[in-house]
Amino acid sequence: MRKGIRYAIDYGEVRVGLAKSDIDAIMAVPVVTLKNDQDLITNILSQVNETGCLEIYVGLPKHLSGQIGIAAKKCLNFAKQLKKSLPSVSVRMLDERLTSSTASARLQESGVNTRGQKAMIDQVAAIELLEQALDFEKRNNLIPGIDLDEVK
Repeated sequence: MRKGIRYAIDYGEVRVGLAKSDIDAIMAVPVVTLKNDQDLITNILSQVNETGCLEIYVGLPKHLSGQIGIAAKKCLNFAKQLKKSLPSVSVRMLDERLTSSTASARLQESGVNTRGQKAMIDQVAAIELLEQALDFEKRNNLIPGIDLDEVK
């Protein structure tokens, strides 16, 4: 397993969840939920630059059929903007189908009602993405996700 902090981003039109791993890539923790506004990239950069970063994983919301729709195109556009701002950091896309529903189920299991989930769901979805990436790398000894330049 490669050493280095990884970040995962659950991108949404209104809110964006951010999670990060420890340097040994053992666990994922929530960082913040950000507004999706003109300061989004700057706010992400401040988090990443504070700790350093090996990779950033951005969730790609494909349709259940595997096709890329409007939401996925918006995520790809965001990821490209992020990559321009962080040219030395690898930005990789992860299939995030069902991530939000898994995050919602986790929150319900921990006793958070549907109304209370709104503030946390994006961070929990980002944690879910990051845990999937870390598990994949541990099991397969391969870099998770698809390089941004290879997404079709």
